[in-house]
Amino acid sequence: MPPNLPDVVLWSIPAFVLLTLVEVVSYRLHPDEGAAGYSGKDAATSLSMGLGSLGFDLLWKIPVVAIYTAAYELTPLRVPVLWWTIPLMLLAQDFLYYWSHRGHHVVRILWACHVVHHSSRKFNLSTALRQPWTSLTVWPFYLPFILLGAHPAALAFCSSANLVYQFWVHTERIGTLPRPVEYVFNTPSHHRVHHASQGGYLDRNFGGILILWDRLFGSFTAETERPVFGLTKNIETYNPLRVATHEYAAIARDVRAARDWRERAGRVFRGPGWQPE
Repeated sequence: MPPNLPDVVLWSIPAFVLLTLVEVVSYRLHPDEGAAGYSGKDAATSLSMGLGSLGFDLLWKIPVVAIYTAAYELTPLRVPVLWWTIPLMLLAQDFLYYWSHRGHHVVRILWACHVVHHSSRKFNLSTALRQPWTSLTVWPFYLPFILLGAHPAALAFCSSANLVYQFWVHTERIGTLPRPVEYVFNTPSHHRVHHASQGGYLDRNFGGILILWDRLFGSFTAETERPVFGLTKNIETYNPLRVATHEYAAIARDVRAARDWRERAGRVFRGPGWQPE
């Protein structure tokens, strides 16, 4: 029987709304000229992307749950859901999230999914809601979690907890936290670096809950200068459909213009900035 675990995201929605309103009011009461702040159109696009992702995720869950269920039934391992196994599963999921997140930055066809989340030039709590509609590319990274005996429902719980944690790190209203916290956990300072478009900040700080993975695997960079948010080549649109699909369209154009199959493969599977020699 699947473990009885709460829907963390559903229970967190009131907090999401309340904290976003608090952040908006804080900008009105105490403006910060250097901050990206809020834009009505941008926030509306982020909200539209978030609502759309909920609908599409329900669609993608049908084949993914089938694959995970089959893998769970085939493995002889079983991890019970107990008070002491839940923290271990959260740790394992966060480790796999790091590699999924990193992979979605360095492989262009995966980046086409994740680029949605980086497409805003603002950085506020509404940006956390700007989620992709094509998250089907994520599931292979978590297959080891299932093959080690964790129930698919436990993965859903851990992934939801990770997503909820990351909501609060999307803000410029919190500076740096005490050093032990900054050393171990993903914080607003670390995540501002991740969303920045400056060269020295690109493809850094992939951690979800813990920043320790970045420190261990050489992808950590501290915040030293004020980030400039957005993409290296920003898109001039608030249309949710274009936001969701613009990189796929760019890949298709590049593949059509490629001179040979090696270049075509590079345009799809190499990094987002890859160019043929």
